[in-house]
Amino acid sequence: MADEIDLLTRVKTDIGVNGTYHDDKLKGYIDEVKEYLLDAGVDKERLESNKSAGIIVRGVSDLWTSTSGDAKLSDYFEKRAIQLALKGKRENV
Repeated sequence: MADEIDLLTRVKTDIGVNGTYHDDKLKGYIDEVKEYLLDAGVDKERLESNKSAGIIVRGVSDLWTSTSGDAKLSDYFEKRAIQLALKGKRENV
């Protein structure tokens, strides 16, 4: 399972953040990205697995690097979210 601590560590490593100063902000972004993916239709089991860690990191990175007031998710994130949501539906057919 990709729990919050593992995700936080991975996010910080992947976006190049050291120390703990930004941990609360990054945890907020992790939660926001997870909620976005749940609302998009990604099933909770898949979302909590290591298979989703990369897309969660990508979403956090998108939010982290967006300019103030202009939070945008990348095309890659959007397409991957759709794939993950549809994958669960195909497997349940």
